[in-house]
Amino acid sequence: MIDELHHFLLIVELGTFTEAARRAHLSQPALTASIQRLEGAFGARLLDRGPGGATPTAAGAALVIRARAVLAALDDAKRAVAEIEGLHAGEVRVGAGATACTYLLPPTLALYRAEHPGVRFLLREANTDEVLDALHRGDLDLGVITTDRGEPWFVDELILVAAPELPDPTRAPFVTFARGTTSRELLERHFPGAEIVMELGSIASVKGNVRAGIGVALISRASARHDLSQGRLVEVPDPRTPIARPLHLVHRGIDRLPPAAARLRELLLAHPPDRPPVRRAS
Repeated sequence: MIDELHHFLLIVELGTFTEAARRAHLSQPALTASIQRLEGAFGARLLDRGPGGATPTAAGAALVIRARAVLAALDDAKRAVAEIEGLHAGEVRVGAGATACTYLLPPTLALYRAEHPGVRFLLREANTDEVLDALHRGDLDLGVITTDRGEPWFVDELILVAAPELPDPTRAPFVTFARGTTSRELLERHFPGAEIVMELGSIASVKGNVRAGIGVALISRASARHDLSQGRLVEVPDPRTPIARPLHLVHRGIDRLPPAAARLRELLLAHPPDRPPVRRAS
């Protein structure tokens, strides 16, 4: 039907079947057959052919405006798809835990934004269950979670840290996260019966209180790296650490990822946190 509409409008524009056939690179019989199919579909004669050329009938005149609108809408749709496929537009929505959002994802996300500035981006901080629920609802395209589901991405390490001046870290209480978080579950599993002095909601607050000498914390090595290098925290040796925490990428299927999310998945797998991307100088 699309080709037939194109042919119909060519005849109306050029005034003759001969010129329209030449423009469409068709034989006149093929063009005539195309118009006959269109007239059959609408159940009406659309063109009058006379010595002076071809003119639209009343039914044909009613179709002209609508045919142009249909073809214009189709061109818009093709352009929108082409923009998304070329990553000039689109949207990608990612969910991950606090450590990934704060310390592990930013280098690759920055590279992605530089490569595809036209893509709308959303990063949502959430725990594993929340990420999976949002993924299943269709609210997220990609997730980074701490279960063994999905595609292996990076093995994070949890270590014990304390303030350098803390007298005896082995006897200090724990500053930790609320129940239901992966870090808290690992703490309870590997340090059963540990004394908890604080339950906090962010890595920043945990580290701030540990730096103040309140206690020790079991946190991601990635989240402590800067403080360790600056001497504001020290790693506390313990036979139970480091504790491996595998992180996986999850989605609803590679074939169901929109182009923008598919490209981000490729970048994340190519550049895990231990192989961060290198930004080229502009």
